[in-house]
Amino acid sequence: MNHTSIKTLGELKKSGYQPKSVKQELRDNLIAKLRTKEKVFRGIYGYDDTVLPELQRAILSMHNINLLGLRGQAKTRIARLMVDLLDEYIPVLVGSELNEDPLDPITRQSQALIEEQGDATPISWLHRGERYTEKLATPDVSVADLIGDVDPIKAATLKLSYADDRVIHFGLIPRSHRGIFVINELPDLQARIQVSLFNILQEGDIQIRGFKLRLPLDIQFVFTANPEDYTNRGSIITPLKDRIDSQIITHYPASIEIGKAITKQEAHVKKGQDKVFVPELLNDLIEQIAIEGRSSEYVDSKSGVSARLTISALETLISAAERRMIINNEDGASVRITDLWSVIPSITGKVELVYEGEQEGAMIVAQNLIGKALRNRFLEYFPDPESFKKEKGESAYQAITDWFAEGKYVDIYNDMPNTEFSAVLYSVPGLYELVSEKIQTADKATTLLYMEFVLYALAEFSQISRNNVHTKVTFKDLMNSMLGGIDFEDLDDDQ
Repeated sequence: MNHTSIKTLGELKKSGYQPKSVKQELRDNLIAKLRTKEKVFRGIYGYDDTVLPELQRAILSMHNINLLGLRGQAKTRIARLMVDLLDEYIPVLVGSELNEDPLDPITRQSQALIEEQGDATPISWLHRGERYTEKLATPDVSVADLIGDVDPIKAATLKLSYADDRVIHFGLIPRSHRGIFVINELPDLQARIQVSLFNILQEGDIQIRGFKLRLPLDIQFVFTANPEDYTNRGSIITPLKDRIDSQIITHYPASIEIGKAITKQEAHVKKGQDKVFVPELLNDLIEQIAIEGRSSEYVDSKSGVSARLTISALETLISAAERRMIINNEDGASVRITDLWSVIPSITGKVELVYEGEQEGAMIVAQNLIGKALRNRFLEYFPDPESFKKEKGESAYQAITDWFAEGKYVDIYNDMPNTEFSAVLYSVPGLYELVSEKIQTADKATTLLYMEFVLYALAEFSQISRNNVHTKVTFKDLMNSMLGGIDFEDLDDDQ
């Protein structure tokens, strides 16, 4: 149907157009996409075998849906992508507040208009992008906001009695007629407001104050909720839960690869940052930090660790390397392991700590998560430093640790130029040889990255010591570092 050519009700009737509910639209268009093997819900990763099949079954069943999951699990994004399953354009009566179907008007005003003008009644076409409404549930949301209320200004302007239903100002839900309406964080909605949704979900109509108004609204409802909310801030009242046909549980990425795909898609790389190279190892480490957070004894598991943590961390890593590039007036930059400590602000604001975590402090917890990520990813590439102690064999790291045992140390500054960074790492005997043996690469930047990685990991495995200050990291021998603050002359005097 050429929607641009049809301008009146009479032309619409001749075209053979038949009214269709919004849920029928979603069902029909989903069936068409499934038959042609077209990708549904583009940009959603990790849900192909879990959430998306359940969501598709709910749409085929023409259900109202509740997406239940921890923060940062793409609940709102999924709801917004449902718009793509709507018809591209639908006809609406010109001037209708509720985007009414010309062949199925629901308000007295629109019915009177059609009776008066007949087939000459003007129509327009509404794009699917305008058929989506989203509301964040907050304690101050009122019934008037969602359903509607009497508008005294309209009554005065039209010179109507308050008993006339034309004085009603419709809320967000009636204005979403023939579209998708989303309420985010449903448990935050006060119980008395949740009660006002009963009739809409069950009967498809609304009740406003004392009016005998019954509007058969046509809406696809999608709710989102966090399980934490059921106990901490509020709950979905039982009768309302009973009226939501399908509850679909979301989850975090099941693998680092899926997590990386999400982070890379969502991270905003700014203009000029294309000169910054992010090695795959750093992408892995960022995802590993989130994984460690989700299993940490210091982090509230009921709150979860949002994917926004990894997105913010990647953006900060890139900016840290970009800053170093600008300061040193270099043509390009590669993200370093040292830059991981710049993402601490991206961690501390995005994890909810339990009591033990609060006692440790957000900064210490963030550093611990980074340390655990380094340890776990290191074992994917290099032998376990602790295994040599157990087997009493010669350590693969012997040359490195022996050099530090001689009193040598390494300083890596946050803003160290590439040439100095390279010279410092190559000054450590055995470091390049270890990396060249275990990591097959001809790329110098990657080689330097893994050389730096070895130093950080050896510190995490207590083979050498690491001291972080604001502008640099110092690596030393572990024993010398522990004894560095002891004055042996004073000990002799005491004896």
